[in-house]
Amino acid sequence: MIRPIVMLFFILAALPATGHAFSFQQNSLHKQISTISRSPELKNRIDPKVLNMALVGYQSLKEQGKVIRDGILTVIDFNKPSIDERLFVIDINRGRLLYSGLVAHGSGSGENFAYSFSNTPGSHKSSLGFYTTGTTYDGKHGYSLRLQGMEPGINDNAESRSIVIHAADYVSYDFIRKNGRLGRSQGCPAVSFDSYQQVIDLIKDGSCLFIYHRDGSYTSGSSLINPDIALRFGSRNTQAS
Repeated sequence: MIRPIVMLFFILAALPATGHAFSFQQNSLHKQISTISRSPELKNRIDPKVLNMALVGYQSLKEQGKVIRDGILTVIDFNKPSIDERLFVIDINRGRLLYSGLVAHGSGSGENFAYSFSNTPGSHKSSLGFYTTGTTYDGKHGYSLRLQGMEPGINDNAESRSIVIHAADYVSYDFIRKNGRLGRSQGCPAVSFDSYQQVIDLIKDGSCLFIYHRDGSYTSGSSLINPDIALRFGSRNTQAS
């Protein structure tokens, strides 16, 4: 009987430490969100709710070891029309906005506003959710940046769909003046020729990117911003193994 009692003692002794560590992580995240939300550079430019979700997902990916470039977070807010700046690169350690600019959505997602999203190859729709950035390459659009979708069923076909960040001539204020909206991609978050090199170099090689829209099926289905779903998913995996 002695050995089981000793083992139980060590298990119970470990529980408060785990709880304390989890509480510390939560408090640290809340402090970070509060600091960034008060930043004069970000205030009235990024929806605080979107920023909060982006930071929660960023923290989840970081804890999983999937974010290599600590402190860089890119947010694309597809609630905004294409004529507005809706891509934001943030230094979350300093609460600074490093870049903001235009970004296109997929032709299958809508005209000036994006409203329909898909993970399906050939849909020409944008995919929502969290990504990590990969390596750069020179392709048919020139200097481009690979993206890896981090959410199963939501954006994990990004690589097979060739969803990348690249420059496009239809992403410009001149195009907006002539057409009343940006041009559209085949699902890629395309950016301006004036800034694509700057954007790609800021976020390449393992940073976190979050593409958001108030689409209900995404917000209810993402395990990265819904911890309860993540716990249930993990429980099913444990039972299956």
